[in-house]
This record gives sequence, structure tokens and C-alpha cells, in this order.
Amino acid sequence: MLQQTRVAQGTPYFLSFVDAFPTVFDLAKADEEQVLKLWQGLGYYSRARNLHKTAQYVATELNGLFPDNYNDLLGLKGVGEYTAAAIASFSYEEAVPVVDGNVFRVLSRYFDLETDIALASAKKEFAALAFELMPKDNPATFNQAIMEFGALQCVPKSPNCGICVFNESCAALQKKKVDQLPVKSKKLKVRNRYFNYLVVSDDNEDTIIQKRTSKGIWQNLYEFPLIETEAVENYDYIAERIENEFFVNESVGSVMEYNEKSIIHKLSHQHLHIKFWKVNIKGVIKNGTDAATLRTFPFPIVIHNFIEKE
Repeated sequence: MLQQTRVAQGTPYFLSFVDAFPTVFDLAKADEEQVLKLWQGLGYYSRARNLHKTAQYVATELNGLFPDNYNDLLGLKGVGEYTAAAIASFSYEEAVPVVDGNVFRVLSRYFDLETDIALASAKKEFAALAFELMPKDNPATFNQAIMEFGALQCVPKSPNCGICVFNESCAALQKKKVDQLPVKSKKLKVRNRYFNYLVVSDDNEDTIIQKRTSKGIWQNLYEFPLIETEAVENYDYIAERIENEFFVNESVGSVMEYNEKSIIHKLSHQHLHIKFWKVNIKGVIKNGTDAATLRTFPFPIVIHNFIEKE
């Protein structure tokens, strides 16, 4: 849960999960939709799906016994090198270095390393260096210390090098390169996407939802029928597509905008420009979902918030 999430934000989710799934066997037996519902709002939903699959693997294939070494931990779905190293060193005192953004920053500055940390090969280089420095009889304290040092002292912007215990031996400080390290190439360009959600309401005030089954954002979460466009579109365009593509056999009473300005929902490499459109249908739609049932499904947080406001 704490991957890509602050502790303060993740704590209530963790407590809810432990309450709902007190053992790995409980989590393994749970329905995926229940897992996603409890995860709703944390984002990066692949983490929840991986957590669920790993629980099933541990419960069924490993008889509930969690792996106790780095190499076996890497075999768990959703567990990468960083997480495996953290668990192996903190829980089992295995001499494996963790390499996160803090470690990259501390080592690159102290040793004046200009390796681009965005490169895949960089992690191997920095892990090898950290392993050399690590006291093999106390890897947990070393890993925790170097991460905390980067988080509290050797911070990304304007660190207070005057009070740093390493200010006489730090290569970057001696060469006046602290603000230039670590080297990191530019991020991928952010993609803009334009989502128009159709919030249907029939004579029973039932609505329509669908499951996102394709790979990509929000896989296996639910949403309203969607019109994705290349840019922000006007009322006439959306209304025409609604009548011609979505409700050919139903009678559309009216189409209205809920929000005149798009809601901008920012993901790691995508900015979603979201508009909700109310579509009133005359009569009763097939397989509609009532308001009470609607709230039991897992939705992306932006849709969940919209539903709760209505």
C-alpha cells in the first residue's frame, strides 16, 4: 500500500484491510471486487490486483508460509527489487541493499556519480555500491538509515549542507554540484485524454455502469458508459453521439451537462479531462442499476466522488 502512497493516507486503508482480511487466507478467498472497493481512492489499482493474486499464491501454493529470502520474494506478483530487498533486510536480516530515490540521491551526491538514474542499469550500479558500504551483520539499520538520511537531510531541493555530518567528505558539496545530482533524464510526456461519462437515468432512476476489462488504467473497476474524444467537445457533438451510438432503441428525453468545466484528474503519465453528462431515458432500461446497488461497486475515485455528491 505504501508504494506511491504517503503513510498518513495509507494507514486507514491498511486498518480496513486488516479488519476485512485478518489472515492471508481471508484475502485469498475474497472476491476481487471487494478488494478493489476497499482499495478505492489509493490509485495504482494494479497493486491491489497483484496483492490479491499474491495472497492466493501464498495461501494455496505455499500453504500460508510467506517467503523468507530475497530471491523467493521476487517470485511474488507485484514484488519488485525494492520491496523484496526491504522485506528481506527488515524482516529476515538478509544483506540486500534497498535502492529508492533517497538512496540514489545520497550516493550520487556523496560519491559524485553522474549516472542517469532513469536508466535501468543505474539500479544495479547503485545497489552494488550500497552493498559494499553495508555492514553485513546489520543490513536493516543501514537500509533504514540511508533512506531516512535522504528523506530528512539530503533532500531533493536546497539541503542544509552546513549541518550535514558528511559535509567535509561529500564530493558533490566540494565540487558545488549538489543541486545537479542525481542526474535524471526528463519524464515521459504527459498524455491528455478526454472522457465524457454518460450518467443515465430512466423512469425508475436506475442507471447503467460497465466494467473496464481492458489493460490500462482502472482495469476491473466500474464506470459509466464512456465517450472518449480527442479534445473537449461541445453539447451538440455529445448529444448526437448519444442518440446515434448508445440509445438507438430507447427514447432520449434530454441531455444535460453536470459540469461545464472539465474535472482534471492527474495520473502518473496521463491527465484525464472528465465531463459528466446526464442522459434522461424515457421508460425503463434493461439491466439497470439502482442507487443503493451502485454504491457497492468499486469505482475510480473521481467517479466515486461524483456519485457521492449526487
